[in-house]
Amino acid sequence: MIPKVFKEVIDLGDGRTISLETGKLAKQAHGSVVVQMGKAMLLCTVVSNYKQSDVDFLPLTVDYREKFAAAGRYPGGFFKREARPSDGEVLTMRLVDRVLRPLFPKDYHAETQVMIQLMSNDDDVMPDALAGLAASAAIQLSDIPFECPISEARVARVNGEFVINPTRAQLAMSDIDMMIGASADSVMMVEGEMDEISEEEMADAIKFAHDAIKVQCAAQIRLAEAFGKKETREYEAEREDEELATKINDFCYDKCYAIAKKGTSKAERSAAFEEVKEALKATFTEDELADFGDLIGKYFNKSQKEAVRELTLAEGIRLDGRKTDEIRPIWCEVDYLPSVHGSSIFTRGETQALATVTLGTSRDANKIDMPSYEGEENFYLHYNFPPFCTGEARPLRGTSRREVGHGNLAQRGLKGMIPSDCPYTVRVVSEVLESNGSSSMATVCAGTMALMDAGVKMTRPVSGIAMGLISDGERYAVLSDILGDEDHLGDMDFKVTGTSEGITACQMDIKVKGLSYEILVNALKQARNGRLHILEKLTDTIPTPNADVKEHAPKMVNRRIPNDMIGAFIGPGGKHIQELQKETGTTIVITEDAITEEGIIEILGTDPVGIEQVIAKIESMLFKPEVGSAYEVKVIKMLDFGAVVEYVEAPGNEVLLHVSELAWERTENVTDVVNMGDVFDVKYFGIDPRTRKEKVSRKALLPKPEGYVARPPRDDKRSSGGRDNRNRDNRRDDRKPRQPRKEE
Repeated sequence: MIPKVFKEVIDLGDGRTISLETGKLAKQAHGSVVVQMGKAMLLCTVVSNYKQSDVDFLPLTVDYREKFAAAGRYPGGFFKREARPSDGEVLTMRLVDRVLRPLFPKDYHAETQVMIQLMSNDDDVMPDALAGLAASAAIQLSDIPFECPISEARVARVNGEFVINPTRAQLAMSDIDMMIGASADSVMMVEGEMDEISEEEMADAIKFAHDAIKVQCAAQIRLAEAFGKKETREYEAEREDEELATKINDFCYDKCYAIAKKGTSKAERSAAFEEVKEALKATFTEDELADFGDLIGKYFNKSQKEAVRELTLAEGIRLDGRKTDEIRPIWCEVDYLPSVHGSSIFTRGETQALATVTLGTSRDANKIDMPSYEGEENFYLHYNFPPFCTGEARPLRGTSRREVGHGNLAQRGLKGMIPSDCPYTVRVVSEVLESNGSSSMATVCAGTMALMDAGVKMTRPVSGIAMGLISDGERYAVLSDILGDEDHLGDMDFKVTGTSEGITACQMDIKVKGLSYEILVNALKQARNGRLHILEKLTDTIPTPNADVKEHAPKMVNRRIPNDMIGAFIGPGGKHIQELQKETGTTIVITEDAITEEGIIEILGTDPVGIEQVIAKIESMLFKPEVGSAYEVKVIKMLDFGAVVEYVEAPGNEVLLHVSELAWERTENVTDVVNMGDVFDVKYFGIDPRTRKEKVSRKALLPKPEGYVARPPRDDKRSSGGRDNRNRDNRRDDRKPRQPRKEE
């Protein structure tokens, strides 16, 4: 039986549409939907257990995968099967998770799984922009408790005009690439990179995307109603005890307020709060602790959070004693590690990052192989967050999603300031050594200094800052350079990177509903003041990029050769290039320019002499003498009929100097005139029409001897005895024709 299909179409207003379809696929899932734009199709399913998990949080898993079959391709590598998710897939998972998670009920703890997969690819559609819409639509078709539909949209600005869900080609021309997640009435998540835009321009881009998201949310509601809106399931709610909550708040609030007001360090503050908690527990009997232990911890944390928030809103004082716009003390250092190509330490308060830079060739580029995109990154950043940086001991289980996301944010903040003509592949690695505050923004600052220390000619230095917002609806406070504790208790936390000219990247998570754009712009402007303060500290440490790379770092030189010379330069089986690398101690990489079809030769080495030898070899290949010009040559081989000479300015570029061109006088032996190693000038005549070879002459630059008489030119009709004059026109006509040979 053919299933009944329900469909809704979203018009993007420029001839493109997005369709939502349900009823055909994956009907045993609690909710499923197919989202299609162009030829791109995503299937999203959602399933949530009906039994609550024995945990105090929502065990939500968002999984996004791109199937290689969707693009008609095979997975790379030995095993022809999709395995662990790529960084691009992980980043999409994080984008969707950050918008969905806050909209589930706080006391809903059932294991929930959202699975999104790309089933059909379209090169003109970027599927990650559709993942949030697919996830929300699937949840709307289920009975899972969820506050309201949401969606995500990418916004770009091409030639001054905003575009929703641009193509990759449009994105390449854009100065904004932002992903916005929102419900119909509130923006909840912003992430993206920009080309040094202003705070007002960023707010305009968010507004534009939000208007498009409102249309997408309305389409989800229509689809759910047409399909048959399910009754929201009932679940076992968390136990509550208002009397207990009041008792705990009365005991703890003032004590927590006083501790927060002291402005102590993280360790001292944590110890003081723990003392209050232990004193609170002492007021209960053992039976009460056994019965209400989970509620006691929950209500204590709530009371502590309210006290800290009120302190900031009422008195403008923060946990460590700072004012709302005050930045923690900063100290920086560059060139800390002697063997790396560039290094720096950035320390702000109790957050510290050590960054290193490694310079390489195009062979070291980061290969991206996804069904929706294939390419290379010549600048990339890796971020590591070991457990000791927060004073913890826990097992290492590979790179976490958080590390991928934070590293990508720092990479986007910096990459726009790497000049397009940078000859190197550049890898930045950030090791977070201490963390109490934003380590991703510390990575941006450390990365900037390490790049300048390595001699990378950044367009402008970049700094980053993490901001927070606390609001009770009437009052609000914007916090600069937030602590780890302030990250959890605030209503908005956002990270902004930028130069003195504007914003280069951002990441926001907004928890308060209906945040006004006025407050958002004010927060971004306060962030700008903080960024500029931090930027001044960076430039005090290293004002400009070093003029050169370090002595032990590789020097990179690029040269271009015509496409038809690549083979000769490489040699049979790579013989020439391998010998040249061995002789010069360099690394030579050859690529082809897809536009000009020229060969691009990258020469990487620490010894300038070796690099110059390779350049000399290339220039020798490219050397083209001009007809009528004189050139200095050196004899490199003696022959009976002349000498092989090479141009002094192009070693290896050889030509035959015929014996007849050595001198005006008749030369019997070549050695009578020249010998091995002799250096002299010759005149270049181009291609000899008789021999079809290049012709040079020594005698053409010498004065003719007195009384010299040139030999008469040879007659075309030579003597009858010569082989070349066979008198074919005077053959006898009475000669018998040749008889065929008899077969033996």
